[in-house]
Amino acid sequence: MRRLLIWLPLAAFLLLLGVAIRGIVSPGERAVRSALIGQPVPLLKIDPLFEGRPGIDSDALATGEPILLNLFASWCVPCIAEAPQLMKLKEEGVPIYGVAVRDTPEEMRRFLNENGDPYTAIGDDRTSQVSIALGASGVPETYVIDGQGRIVKQHIGYIGSQDMDELRKALEAAE
Repeated sequence: MRRLLIWLPLAAFLLLLGVAIRGIVSPGERAVRSALIGQPVPLLKIDPLFEGRPGIDSDALATGEPILLNLFASWCVPCIAEAPQLMKLKEEGVPIYGVAVRDTPEEMRRFLNENGDPYTAIGDDRTSQVSIALGASGVPETYVIDGQGRIVKQHIGYIGSQDMDELRKALEAAE
């Protein structure tokens, strides 16, 4: 029995090493999913970011057709990476509403001039209250909203070319 106890510290070390390696190799899901999937968009009235352009009203999001609601910011590097995909979706006729998170009109104008402007309307979320209401975990984040104004899909992170088919399918299913 004493011989077995000699190996106990080594066995404990190997067990901890195995757990650590598993955590490094397969870290698991770290994103926070919105609890609003399948629920109506919370009552939102978001002031416009720019004078002369519309803001966002949750009633206006129930247009009878599926739309995208994209949370983004000029200071967000992944938002630059997803801009070409959003422009493609706009060209395909997808209405895209933007929520500018913790941003300024001046910086957002620069961002849109450099990366394109796919947005039907842009709301101003300087205090992140809209992000919190939607259960967002950061920017960029995109929601597919069906014609009745219900959130049917949440896409966390930037939209890459590899995500386009999945988003198109979600938009088709949301009709």
